[in-house]
Amino acid sequence: MVSYRKRGNAWQYEISYKDIDGHYKKLRKSGFLLKSDAILAASKMQAEHPNLTTVQSGNESLVSYYRRWIKVYKQGAVTPITYNKYQNTAKHAAELFGNLKLKDLTKLIYQEKLNQFAQTHARRTVACFHKQLRACVLEALDEKIIISDPTRKAVVTGVERPKRPKVLSYQEWQRLITHLSPTKIEEMIIYLAAVTGMRYGEVVGLTPQDIDFQHRKISVNKAWDYKYKTGFMKTKTPSSVREITIDMTTAHKLQTYLSTFPATPHRPIFMTPQGHVFVSAEINHVLTDVLHALQIPRITFHGLRHTHASILLYKGVSVLSVSRRLGHSSITTTQSTYLHIIKELETQDQNRIISILEKATK
Repeated sequence: MVSYRKRGNAWQYEISYKDIDGHYKKLRKSGFLLKSDAILAASKMQAEHPNLTTVQSGNESLVSYYRRWIKVYKQGAVTPITYNKYQNTAKHAAELFGNLKLKDLTKLIYQEKLNQFAQTHARRTVACFHKQLRACVLEALDEKIIISDPTRKAVVTGVERPKRPKVLSYQEWQRLITHLSPTKIEEMIIYLAAVTGMRYGEVVGLTPQDIDFQHRKISVNKAWDYKYKTGFMKTKTPSSVREITIDMTTAHKLQTYLSTFPATPHRPIFMTPQGHVFVSAEINHVLTDVLHALQIPRITFHGLRHTHASILLYKGVSVLSVSRRLGHSSITTTQSTYLHIIKELETQDQNRIISILEKATK
């Protein structure tokens, strides 16, 4: 097993192996300016050192190797949320493969376990599990710990979830926002997402100084880490930092809310008096109950963001303006996300063009 890490301004490789007596040993060398130089030197050392052949035996279990792989290559290199997904894959892999050694992993075994996982998970989840595990296996292949890729041409399946609407119609959206109370924290969180298209972390990360009632604007400049409870954090992307214009009704509702739940300047306005900030799952339960009471099809909290964007597009707001309001990194992101709506509007525009030309040429 070879691992690499940066020490100061230089890279180091560390090779773990068994000597001829079966004892674990390590070889380390540092001072490489580039990681690629360290990789090249480690490969050369493996080829030339007579005792390193035993490291290629593949006696380590798949799960053990995967856990070490994510610690070396992913920890600190990806966001905490993404790293948590890699750790979840490790848990699932442990349940499926147990102590199965790398050298004993075959294409048939891998496909059987992948099929087993697919029996209780959606295809998208299975695809993510396969992608992360395969990246690790390919690393073992590169290191010559295994001689073939047992994940090659694996077939990804999964449970077909019943399709649910992702957005509300204009009438359903209107019924929802008029029903929500500005004197209830959970409902005000839902309302603000529905009329601004803000992400959940952005909504619960708002503080009093982020709201400009005079110019009716909300400043999105941070988010709240509701998952790991570390407090304020940066927005998803630099382009997520933006100002969102709000209407008079929304401004009045926010004023009513803040008079009911006063907040200090640097405290999230949606933090309860007990110091609790709701996680998205809690608000999703409230949203489901409200929609059920109004006899509106269920959507997720994130569906409020999609609903907001869809309504603006259908009402003739330009894609550029919608993109900026949502805080997308580029207009391309908006176009790809709402391509079906844009195509529908394009068809309507073509009909309008023909109508204009026909009237002009009569």
